[in-house]
Amino acid sequence: MSLRKRLSVSSTRSDSPLVFTAAPNAESEEWVNVWKQVLTRDIIDSPVVAVDAETSVEDACEMLLSKDLLCLAVKTPQGRSPQQSPFCGLFDFADVNAFLTLAATRHKISMDELREKPRVQEILKAARDGKVPAYLVSNLSEKNPLEVLPHDADIIALLSIFSRGAHRVLIQAPPPSTDYLGMVSDRGLLAWFTKYAEKTPTLLRYLSVPLASLALPSLYLYMAVVAAKASDTVLDAMKLMSDEGVSSVAVVDDETGGLLSAVSVTDIGKIVVPAQSNQILSTPLQQLIARIKEPDGSTDGVDKFPVYSVSPNNTLFYTMQKLLATNAHRVFVTEESPMSSSPSFSSMAPMNLCGIVSVVDVLSLFARIANVRDVDPTRMQRHRRASSTSSTESYRSSGSFAARSRSSSRTSLQRLGSVGSLEGFQIRWADRVPVPEPQ
Repeated sequence: MSLRKRLSVSSTRSDSPLVFTAAPNAESEEWVNVWKQVLTRDIIDSPVVAVDAETSVEDACEMLLSKDLLCLAVKTPQGRSPQQSPFCGLFDFADVNAFLTLAATRHKISMDELREKPRVQEILKAARDGKVPAYLVSNLSEKNPLEVLPHDADIIALLSIFSRGAHRVLIQAPPPSTDYLGMVSDRGLLAWFTKYAEKTPTLLRYLSVPLASLALPSLYLYMAVVAAKASDTVLDAMKLMSDEGVSSVAVVDDETGGLLSAVSVTDIGKIVVPAQSNQILSTPLQQLIARIKEPDGSTDGVDKFPVYSVSPNNTLFYTMQKLLATNAHRVFVTEESPMSSSPSFSSMAPMNLCGIVSVVDVLSLFARIANVRDVDPTRMQRHRRASSTSSTESYRSSGSFAARSRSSSRTSLQRLGSVGSLEGFQIRWADRVPVPEPQ
């Protein structure tokens, strides 16, 4: 099982007063004035790909995999008012992970919990009827809310949304059109700020301080990190991400607690979903990581083993570049040098995991520079933790540990058998967890 507690404060942490709490007024005003002139439509980084509300979870997942997409927009079910948007929500790999976790751990949900979770009851009923529609699973992860901005909104408006934990925003076309121009991701906005800093010496200088000197709470340096042991199973990691409201978990050495690698909800979508057997769910994370890395470099001979870590001595700007280079939503902070680029999992030297920096953390910094109100990057994560779809305490072990704890073929969710598949979810659910009768 995955065991977690808060990490101890590292000895390398600076005890000096806050040195990075505010940008110089004159310079920051100049930056913000430039940002206000940049429209969201100018940094769109993906199209809006829509699916009907009644599309099955299998078909929606197949579309993510076969078209190499990260997110789908789910149309509003017939009979419901579309209100401001023709979409009722978004569907991504975090939702896939939450759904599979629910399916695989459903027998641990008590009747009292089910009565308090009407959405789970709807999913349960749909499964008994033979089909779970995508709209029921849209934002099941509670990490994927539907956010919409008009075509003439500036990037300050994006900062307002992303600094509260969202990851994507749909951009409307100019009226009277009801279409959408596309979608902007938090990574897309981070890429824009990175390029802007490269050509703005005053901002680049501001971002060129070591992480160890940062005292912004939103950066989580030396704070709690969600981690799993290398010997934990894939299902352990799936449940951990679902319960904790995170899109990836650190994988650490069983004995030393040193950082080895990471597993994300995207990895779950690309490796677990197409699996031929439910045995994938009981696979140790060390073996899963080897499978994740296996295709890297096999087609063009280039070593693409991702480096997920930075050190406290690295600058914030370097960390921004690392987030973009590794295509990760977060990087881990370690007291040793970043992990080797060797593709062999077993050859990695463990490192002292002491913190984490995410895309949302960095964008929250820019939001504070722009005087955005109510910056709270942990809002959605806290909400997810408070309303986990399964009983966390009954699943966790009581032990202690050093860390707190696309394929083009037909999506084969149904192949995961009696533990985690839609087939098992549909056929066997009624026998294992009856639906509470309405009172």
